[in-house]
Amino acid sequence: MTKLWRLLIALAGLMGAAGVALAAKAAHDADASRLATASTMLLFHACALLGAVALAERGVVHRRIGLVAALGMVLGPALFAGDLLMRQFTGDRLFPFAAPVGGSLQIASWLVLALAALWPRRG
Repeated sequence: MTKLWRLLIALAGLMGAAGVALAAKAAHDADASRLATASTMLLFHACALLGAVALAERGVVHRRIGLVAALGMVLGPALFAGDLLMRQFTGDRLFPFAAPVGGSLQIASWLVLALAALWPRRG
């Protein structure tokens, strides 16, 4: 297992921890719909990231394409949740269109993972 795979697993752990912390914060705040949504995206994609890494590292899906999907499953939720958190805590955006870009990356990552399953398993 390469250092990159291990880094992705560590990032999944951080995403999961952040997701649980945000869920706890959302449970105690009156207006916490953004926190709950950010929590869900982080928790869901942390699990998906672990699955994508396992599938790609084991060669069940095309490794390089699976790696692209895994990277998107880190960056997409980070942008999406980051924008929601900025709006919740500061009233400002992370940057214009951060949430839609992050959401689009999440969708693309799932499609890339599907492609990795269908592509011939070389590399």
